[in-house]
Amino acid sequence: MTNHSETAGPFESNDISGQEPPTGPTEHATQVTLRTPAELADALPYLLGYRPEDSMVLVALHDHAGRGRFGGRARLGIPANDEDWEAAARQLARGLVTGSERRGGRPERMVAYVCQEPGPGESGRDVKRRLEGLAHLMRTECGNLDVPVIEALCISDGRFWSYCCPVEGCCPEDGSPMGLPGTSVLAAAATYAGIQVRGTLRELRARLQPWETGAALEQEIALDAVGMSLVPRMLEETSRLEVAEETIALAGRIIRRYATAAPVPGTHSADVRDDDLLADDEAATLILGLQDRTTRDKAAAWMEGDEAGPALRLWRALARRCVGPYGEHAAAPLTLAGWVAWSLGDELEAREALAMALGADPDYLFARLLHQACNEGLDPESVRRCLRAERAEPEPAQPTDQAAPAARTALAEPSEADTQQSDERADPGARKGGQRRRRARGDKASRARQDRRRPVGSRPRTTDATGPGPRGPAATRTRAAAAGDATHGGAPSDSRHSEADG
Repeated sequence: MTNHSETAGPFESNDISGQEPPTGPTEHATQVTLRTPAELADALPYLLGYRPEDSMVLVALHDHAGRGRFGGRARLGIPANDEDWEAAARQLARGLVTGSERRGGRPERMVAYVCQEPGPGESGRDVKRRLEGLAHLMRTECGNLDVPVIEALCISDGRFWSYCCPVEGCCPEDGSPMGLPGTSVLAAAATYAGIQVRGTLRELRARLQPWETGAALEQEIALDAVGMSLVPRMLEETSRLEVAEETIALAGRIIRRYATAAPVPGTHSADVRDDDLLADDEAATLILGLQDRTTRDKAAAWMEGDEAGPALRLWRALARRCVGPYGEHAAAPLTLAGWVAWSLGDELEAREALAMALGADPDYLFARLLHQACNEGLDPESVRRCLRAERAEPEPAQPTDQAAPAARTALAEPSEADTQQSDERADPGARKGGQRRRRARGDKASRARQDRRRPVGSRPRTTDATGPGPRGPAATRTRAAAAGDATHGGAPSDSRHSEADG
């Protein structure tokens, strides 16, 4: 786009669902033509499925019958340090182009966005000027890959600016106001198609983050008390299977309890209702019981039909109960939440939950495999088939440091190089005080450590020399994404994780 009151060419959006657009028209396809920067700015939440915050976004365009067709999308959080902008822009551009090529369609052009709300004492105009260097780097990195950026927009404080308009005085210095949400042609098409734009990723993460209220202390006390009796049983081979059966039975009862609960409007009210239906000691028993990987794999079978929705609610509730020094224990319920969300077709929540699981435990293999599969656009049905088979014919107890063998086969464990380049968006956060509780493990290494368990009454701490040690704030990983996430086609690194849809 060169003239912002006219158009250089239309862009059709067949992609309001967030999936790769079809290659040709279908009987029920809804096509929307976007002609101006204002329409491109308004389209962004519908292309991503949520309203981005603190984000740098690239949207691929493919030539289709003389028109630009939206393809994959990639997003990173804006690094706080501008010295990291170049690396972030390179990662974002390469991740999207590589992912598009993997799916058989290299993009011909790109649209770039930078989105950030003003800080204290700032205006949207100040944000536009401050992020101009980042937008330039995004354009440069795409150009280095022979994929030109035809429009680069800054969205801030309810207004947008273009970095590509060469006509002096064409665009207002104070930006152009965004349209009212839900009033555009694209919004109407999305509503007609039954597609809803969520709030922000921050709001989605809030449903999965540990409590920070006064109830958190009571839950921590319950975890301490239950752990005193449950963890020793989980470390004994003879009683470990009994604990697994008890955990699954308890989870089943609570899922049925959730299924019969009266519906309430609003996600926050629904989460409060689910929290009220779950006692502290029940939550503690499930959180600790699910640290056994075999038990967790059995729980993953609640993935479809009428039981999937209540199961997802339970895994969310358990993630919220992993309070205080039990934060690392959230990897299991977060992975289950991500798996069930993916199985139900909600890739956005799936990626966010799986990324948070890897934030709690970067070495959590099941979360890593699921997230890579979700990123690459695999069909979750292959995993469902494996879990159905295992549910029908239970396997002998497996070592607890790995995912279920059938599920691992279906997901295809990544190579070391793939793991480094196709990691999950994660926000590890600091592990507090070196007194992190290690998940109970039932493998030989855990049983060998029984000999050096501390006296009853003391809190467990990380003693496994092969696992990730305690980390203070200075040693935590940096997550560039505000949501940090990777979806199909992203190529995130260890310290900055992208999401790429499509």
